[in-house]
Amino acid sequence: DIGDIERAMHGAAAMGRNFRRVLLGFGVVIEVAKGDIRALGGERQRGGTPNAARPTGDERDFPREFHAGLPCCQVMLPLDRRGTKLRAMRIARNLADLREAVADLRASHGAIALVPTMGALHAGHRALVRAAVASGAATVTSIFVNPLQFAANEDLARYPRDEAADLAILEASGCALAWLPDVKTMYPPDDATTISVTGPAENWEGAVRPGHFRGVATVCAKLFGQVRPDRAYFGEKDWSQLQVIHRMVADIMLPLTIEAVETVREWDGLAMSSRNRFLDETDRVVRAPLLHQVLIDVAGQLGDGDAAEAPLIEARRWLTEAGFAVDYLALVHGPTLKELPAAASGARLIAAARLAAVRLLDNVAV
Repeated sequence: DIGDIERAMHGAAAMGRNFRRVLLGFGVVIEVAKGDIRALGGERQRGGTPNAARPTGDERDFPREFHAGLPCCQVMLPLDRRGTKLRAMRIARNLADLREAVADLRASHGAIALVPTMGALHAGHRALVRAAVASGAATVTSIFVNPLQFAANEDLARYPRDEAADLAILEASGCALAWLPDVKTMYPPDDATTISVTGPAENWEGAVRPGHFRGVATVCAKLFGQVRPDRAYFGEKDWSQLQVIHRMVADIMLPLTIEAVETVREWDGLAMSSRNRFLDETDRVVRAPLLHQVLIDVAGQLGDGDAAEAPLIEARRWLTEAGFAVDYLALVHGPTLKELPAAASGARLIAAARLAAVRLLDNVAV
């Protein structure tokens, strides 16, 4: 089944990461027929100059029964199965090329969808792109590791970067335009404006990482201004971030909607994250999946109106004994992130905890 396929792919990736760049030029087309997957190979060539808004490949037709995949990127890359044409993806690295490309897409598609990312793409990002493409809008995906949302003691330099793999994933996922600005484009030397959000940005993640959401809100506002999307797609895995962006867009009356996409998980329940690759084998296999399991267990103990204090205390103790350093595990009102004493409509369990140097986030509805 699909779970077996994904487990095999992740195992192979762990053993063969040294070969990823060699394999990157090759696409594998996957035919799916009631759970039976047969791999077919295909080679992709790319050309053009790095600074132009250019296509990454020729247009090509795929039969309706096929999906596209890149096992070397550790993900399956499903395409629309209606027998449509895979259009060439464009790449923009400066504002002039971005504006020209977005204008063309606006003329051809009408609506524009934006998927903001920091790269190191995985199946969770692919789900965002797939949702945006399925909406019928021309999909723009940004890749920018935003220094403003990292504190001095955080992992900006260590954050994973793999542009070639990311572009291959985006192209195979149906993205129309990849926007890859540099730091000087996003934060010119005379830049003097940032955006500070209160409300949902003040507690939990905002308290643990002071200034983080100022960086998130500022970069997202800049991306929204650059691309002018009709809607933008964010994952529910970063629940606090999602609520901060909702609040910012509503408060400054930006003309777009924010679309939330359900968390994508590994086969054992661990929420997909670009930082998961930094987990050592024991933490990844034995400990990391426990975070989601604990959230599910606590959610199961909280009926409507049931007090949350005792189950939360026990859950924090259990995670600590299992080797986690727990930043927070709380029951909150989903949109506002205000702490709740008991389960109620719209409640959410949110958690952040560290295993060694790797910080894991997760949340579940109650």
